[in-house]
Amino acid sequence: MNHQKLVDKARKYCEDQGARFTHLREKVYGLLLQKQGATGAYELLDELKETENSAKPATIYRTLDFLLEFGLIHRLESNNSFIACHHFGCHHPVQFLICDRCGEVKEIQSEGLKETLDKQARSFGFKVAKQTIEAHGICASCQN
Repeated sequence: MNHQKLVDKARKYCEDQGARFTHLREKVYGLLLQKQGATGAYELLDELKETENSAKPATIYRTLDFLLEFGLIHRLESNNSFIACHHFGCHHPVQFLICDRCGEVKEIQSEGLKETLDKQARSFGFKVAKQTIEAHGICASCQN
């Protein structure tokens, strides 16, 4: 799906949830859609300032919090960066393959992995609230 269709879908999704998909939220989501890898908040802020001169750190963090809350983006904990979600609204467990050379990030879905982790957690009486797995390595392009 192209970027504009995803932005339009995100706008409709937010409106259906009773939330406003403001120009700023659209802009930040669009910036993340253009990236191959994950992006830090200050890098996004620098890009945002090219068109939104008054943007401040609080501006970007509030926007990222909104996008996270509605599942439009994911936060990569290992490097405190953000990536657009292309199938928001399904509240799925998240797994990422992160290339340590070029920074490319691939989001994958493995129900088998989720089931295995849930089963192991239950055996310890642990209830998993959120599941994010980040696997670091070298992508196929960087291996060649």
